[in-house]
Amino acid sequence: MDRNSLISEIKGIGAKTEELFQKLGVYTVGDILLHYPRNYIQYPEAKYVDEVTEGETAAVVGRVLKTPAVRRTRSMPVTVTAVGTPEIQMELVWFRMPYIKNQISAGGTYVFYGKVQNKGGRLVMEQAAIYPTEKYAAMEKMFLPVYGLTNGISNNLITKTIRAALGEEQLFYDYLPQEIRDTFQLCEYNYAIRQIHFPDDMDTLIVARRRLVFDEFFLFILGMQYQKEKRVRDENEFEFQTDSFVDDLTEKLPYELTGAQKRALADVRKDMRGPFVMQRLIQGDVGSGKTILAFLAMADAAHNDYQSAIMAPTEVLARQHYETFTKLCEQFGLKIPVVLLTGSMTARQKRMAYESLQLYPNAMVVGTHALIQEKAVYDNLALVITDEQHRFGVRQREIFAEKGRHPHILVMSATPIPRTLAIILYDDLDISVVDEVPAQRLPIKNCVVDTGYRSKAYIFIENEVKKGHQAYIICPLVEEVESMELENATDYVKKLRTIFPEEIQLGLLHGQMKPEQKNKVMDAFLKNEVQVLVSTTVVEVGVNVPNATVMMIENAERFGLAQLHQLRGRVGRGDAQSYCIMINASKSKTAQKRLDILNRSNDGFEIASADLKLRGPGDFFGIRQSGELQFALGDIYQDAAVLQQASESVTRLLADDPELLCEAHENLRRYMEDFLQGQRNQMSL
Repeated sequence: MDRNSLISEIKGIGAKTEELFQKLGVYTVGDILLHYPRNYIQYPEAKYVDEVTEGETAAVVGRVLKTPAVRRTRSMPVTVTAVGTPEIQMELVWFRMPYIKNQISAGGTYVFYGKVQNKGGRLVMEQAAIYPTEKYAAMEKMFLPVYGLTNGISNNLITKTIRAALGEEQLFYDYLPQEIRDTFQLCEYNYAIRQIHFPDDMDTLIVARRRLVFDEFFLFILGMQYQKEKRVRDENEFEFQTDSFVDDLTEKLPYELTGAQKRALADVRKDMRGPFVMQRLIQGDVGSGKTILAFLAMADAAHNDYQSAIMAPTEVLARQHYETFTKLCEQFGLKIPVVLLTGSMTARQKRMAYESLQLYPNAMVVGTHALIQEKAVYDNLALVITDEQHRFGVRQREIFAEKGRHPHILVMSATPIPRTLAIILYDDLDISVVDEVPAQRLPIKNCVVDTGYRSKAYIFIENEVKKGHQAYIICPLVEEVESMELENATDYVKKLRTIFPEEIQLGLLHGQMKPEQKNKVMDAFLKNEVQVLVSTTVVEVGVNVPNATVMMIENAERFGLAQLHQLRGRVGRGDAQSYCIMINASKSKTAQKRLDILNRSNDGFEIASADLKLRGPGDFFGIRQSGELQFALGDIYQDAAVLQQASESVTRLLADDPELLCEAHENLRRYMEDFLQGQRNQMSL
């Protein structure tokens, strides 16, 4: 068995289990080993009864004071005893577990693990797990991995499968050149894989993670540079008039573009008339007005009798762009066909869209990944725009570009990445920064509060709805997950139905819903048929509902600052005052300090820089930043120093050996060829 062996070759994995693993993207032995833990559980240090507090999940060590008694009630047997000392004791209760009386005896010392409660002035622990003291002492030092799951796959099954795969020797060859490993003191690759799943201690976990994060950044940058070195800048084959068409359109807008918008638009127009094909990133904060720039660039292409296309990361956003562009064309009296193409459209709708691509040589095409499918054939494509670049890879951009005769490429991102990191991550693009917010927008009023503020927040939201406005409530989970005391969207909606009056319509939105369900819910929210939308972070990307004035985020401490800022950007898009309420369920001073950054500022670039300074290498677990390029382990904020090292390594490596022909780089060259082929295969699926 090797890393390319099918997952079914691992003992105990049958056909049904293999299908379930495939839902997680796990097909081979190598895939399961790269299915990293999303967190770890470490059992707490055992305490005595007088050291625990109400509400904590604790391990209590103590002597059993009396023989467990089993009381029979009408519905179930209840087993009861007590632990501690005669003066300070805690009651232990187990429901439907009469056999417990045979597992422990009076006078024996054990460790009991569970949640401590206060009932009638007495400390009580219900359904406690029981461990011999020696066994628990060994467990205290272990890190237990917690994996991303799907229905039918348990954490225990993944753990067993990974242990079985790791039983094989040296499944991976180490492709990283020895000189790079020595320079940055990086551990061997197979060691890193073993330790990331089952670390010996915190030190080995940090060492393993650092190696794997370095690899993620290194391969991303090398893949980009390796292809860039082989690319020659394409000559601009398109002829654009130098006239006042775009200036005339901007004069007709009901508002004046900001200085930053004008500069970015000038960059784009200059590029499209320059000697080479445009490769430009417009990086603008949430609400900075990037969509109107996309429209004006696409209108410029249509005016010159060329097609243009914009690809959004979600169907909801694609449909919104389509409606916005259609209205703008009507408003300006432009006879430009606007074509929508998404994956959930019917076969007939798609066929009509494909025909429009051939029929209209100046069409504005709006869609999702469906725009780069094989059946989408363009007649006259001169401009390609990818909205929210972090959702698309370099290879996807290339496939999109291949749809025309080397069209201009414009990438738009709302992720507030500090410029030093942006230059590394978007090395193949010229960068325009839109760092001003339109003058007519009022700054969002922020507050960070604890869970005790919830009832007041509900009253505040109800009052805003009575004024005709709408609200978002964001939860970190779709549904309840055992052992995670976080708010989930499914149960939250049920709870709100008992709190808000009947006339307030509630909606539920999350990533596990089918595209047509998401579209239906979002459409109802856009039309104000739903006043309060309970959602996961699926609303983070670009949805525009000007009537929404409240963003309430549960468990705000669990999100990265960049993501919180993106979520906050869903409100404040109209002319009414908007508010962001961040519920901090943690008592951690660090969490409060992080959230205070958002409380003080609405400037995404300032927030990103402050977050970068606050989060050092000692912040091991970090907080996953959704919204930027998605790495399995790496976080471009927390791991900024490693990102810089990986970038420097790639630069030096390609300067010395641009084709990776040196014998010392043979493994790396082989890996890169497999890596790039894998990207191509993924894109062809």
